[in-house]
Amino acid sequence: MFPRPEQTPQCYRAIPIPTPIKDSPVLYLRNISLFLFTDATPNLPTGQLPLDKRVQCTENCARFTGKLHMTSASQVQASSATRRWGQLFAACLTGILIPLCFTGPAVVLPSINKALGGSAVELTWVINAYILTYGSAMMAAGSLTDIYGRKRVWLIGLAIFVLSTFAIPMASSVVQIDVLRLIQGLGGAAAFAGAMSSLAQTFHGADRTRVFSLLGTTFGIGLAFGPLAAGSLVDSAGWKWSFHATALIGVAGFFLVLFSATESRDPNATGMDWPGAISFTAALTLFTYAILLAPEDGWTHPLVIGGIVGSLLLFWIFIAVERRVARPMLDLSLFKSARFVGVQILAASPAFFFVVLIIMLPARFIGIDGLSALETGQMMTALAAPLLIVPMLAAQLARRFTSGLLSGIGLLLVAVGLLWLALALDSGAIKTALLPMALIGIGIGLPWGLMDGMAISVVEKERAGMATGIFNAVRVSADGIAIAIAGALLATFIQWGLFDALTGVAPDVVTNAANRAALGDLQNAISLLPGQAELLHQQYATAFRNLLFILSAATVLTAVAVFVLLGRVRAHDEPPLEPSDTLDLAGEAK
Repeated sequence: MFPRPEQTPQCYRAIPIPTPIKDSPVLYLRNISLFLFTDATPNLPTGQLPLDKRVQCTENCARFTGKLHMTSASQVQASSATRRWGQLFAACLTGILIPLCFTGPAVVLPSINKALGGSAVELTWVINAYILTYGSAMMAAGSLTDIYGRKRVWLIGLAIFVLSTFAIPMASSVVQIDVLRLIQGLGGAAAFAGAMSSLAQTFHGADRTRVFSLLGTTFGIGLAFGPLAAGSLVDSAGWKWSFHATALIGVAGFFLVLFSATESRDPNATGMDWPGAISFTAALTLFTYAILLAPEDGWTHPLVIGGIVGSLLLFWIFIAVERRVARPMLDLSLFKSARFVGVQILAASPAFFFVVLIIMLPARFIGIDGLSALETGQMMTALAAPLLIVPMLAAQLARRFTSGLLSGIGLLLVAVGLLWLALALDSGAIKTALLPMALIGIGIGLPWGLMDGMAISVVEKERAGMATGIFNAVRVSADGIAIAIAGALLATFIQWGLFDALTGVAPDVVTNAANRAALGDLQNAISLLPGQAELLHQQYATAFRNLLFILSAATVLTAVAVFVLLGRVRAHDEPPLEPSDTLDLAGEAK
C-alpha cells in the first residue's frame, strides 16, 4: 500500500520525528499539523534525510487522513514564492509608513494646535521627536536584527509603531503626543531595519537591485506625498484620522510579515554590543537635539554648544568601545573601504538636496508667494511625482550601467535643477518653477532607487543588519540636520540683508523678524518691522536664491565624490556565497 524506502521519491515533503507517531495521538496530530499547514523546511534538505524517516512520516500521515500527501518541487516553489512576494509587499508597506510619519504631521500641526493648544516649541517637537529617535536608534536596531532575528525585530517594531500611532489621537496634550512620537520613532527604526535586512537575506543579485529600487520608490512616496495624504485626511475626516489610517495600514503590514516573512539571523552573532549601542545612540541623540534646538535658541546658546560638545565626547567613547569588543555594533574597519564611505555620503545627499525642499518650498509658496494649500500641493507634485517612476527605471538602467555612475549622474541633474529653480523663483513667475522642480525629482530618483541595495552590497551578507542600520541612521539623521542647517542659513542671510538695509532698529527685533520670515510667517515678521513688507519680501527672495546656489554647488561636489568612490559599484554586487548559503527550491537562503 505504501512505498518501500528505496521507492520513495526525493520530492516527498517529510518531517523527521523522534518516535513513531502512531504511539502518541498528540505527536500524531502535531505531525499532521506540521506536515499540512507549514512550509518550514527541516535542517537538512529532504533528499538528505534517512529514507525510513521520510517514509515513516508520510505513511503515518496517510493512515490518519486516508490518503498519501505529497508536495512536489513545483508546489513547494510556488508556495515559497508567494511568501516572498508577501514579504516584499509587507516591506513596501513599511517603506511607505515610516517616512509618511516624518513629513505628514507637519500638515496636521495647525489642527492639533487648535484642538489641544500647546506652545510653539511643543508643536515643533511633534515632528522633531520622531526624527530624533528614528535616526538615533536605527543602527542599534540593525544590529538587533542580526542577533535576535530579522522577522522578530520587524514584528516588534511594527507592534510598537502601531500601538503608539493608535494612542496619539487619544492624547490630551501636545506633550503627550511628543512622548508618543518618541516611541513611534523607536518602533519605526526597528521595523524598517528588520524589513531591509530581511529582504537582503531573501533576494540576491539583480533581483535584489529591483527589490530595493521598489523599496526606495515606496519610501520616496511616503516622504514626498505625506503632506498631501495627511492634508486630505484632515480636510475629510479630521486630524485624528491621519494617525488612525496610518495605524490601520501598519496592522495590515504586521500580519503580512507574520505569515509571509521567514526568520533569519547572523550565525556568527554572539550578543548585543550594549556599551557601543548606548554610547552611539546617546551621542547621536544629543547631537541631533542640539542641531534641532539651534534654530530656536541660536547656535551660541549653552544648550546647543553643550549638546554638540557632549555628543563629540560620546562619539569618542563609542569609538574607544568599538575598538575593544570582539563583536562590535559598528565594525570601524568598514570605513577603510571607499565604497562604504561613498554609500554613507550618498545616503545623506537627499536630505540636503531634496528633503530640505519638501519642507521649505511649501512655507515659501504659502507664506511668501501667497498660494493656497491646494495650489501648493499641486506645485509640490512636480517635485514628488518622478519618485513614482524613476527609481524603477533606475533599476532597469542598472543592468547596463553601474549604480554608482547612475547615482552621480542623478546628482548632477539635481544640481542643474537647483540652479534653474533659483533663477525661476527669482523671476517672480512661480509657475516657471515647475520644470526645474521636476528635474530635481528626476535627478534624485536615480540614486533613490539604487542606494538601499548599494548599502547592503558593500558588506558581507551576514552583516546586512549592521549595514542597514548605519545607512538609515545616516540618512534619517541627515534629514533633521539638513533641515536645521538650511533653516539657519536662510534666517542668517535674511538677517544680514536686513542689518545692511535698516538702521536704528534693535538687533533682537531684526533677528526675530528674520527668523519669522525664514519660517514663511511673513505677517508676524511685518508686524515686527512695520512698513518694511517690500524689504522683507526682497531679502527673503535674495536669501532663498543664495541658499539654492549653495545647495547646487554642494550637490556638484557630492556627485564628484560619488563618481570617485562608487563609480564602479553595482547595487547587486555581493561576496560569493559560502557553502552553507544554500538555497531552497524557492530561492530562499537557508
